[in-house]
Amino acid sequence: QVQLVESGGGLVQAGGSLRLSCAASGRRFSSYLMGWFRRAPGKEREFVGAISWSGGSTYYADSVKGRFTISKDNAKNTVYLQMNSLKPEDTASYYCAAGTTLTTYNYWGQGTQVTVSS
Repeated sequence: QVQLVESGGGLVQAGGSLRLSCAASGRRFSSYLMGWFRRAPGKEREFVGAISWSGGSTYYADSVKGRFTISKDNAKNTVYLQMNSLKPEDTASYYCAAGTTLTTYNYWGQGTQVTVSS
């Protein structure tokens, strides 16, 4: 059974930092892309970024480029989203997902809430 479990969300002031984790289990993800998405209240789900599990290539949305960094720990089967210089508009539920392309994701986590106060 595939499981993606996010953690690390919380409340932070604008300008602060948070690191989200996504622990993956249940299958081999070596050929997958691990993506991060977010959904703010009343808005559509938004792509944040992704990392190739095998090669480590990273991809970011323009809205987070230069502030967010995605990394992985192969030994722990865990992907991270380091979020710096947080803004109130980053407030959302954040989800990790595993997929075969940047636009096709087969597995999703349950999400973790990030709230940035001004």
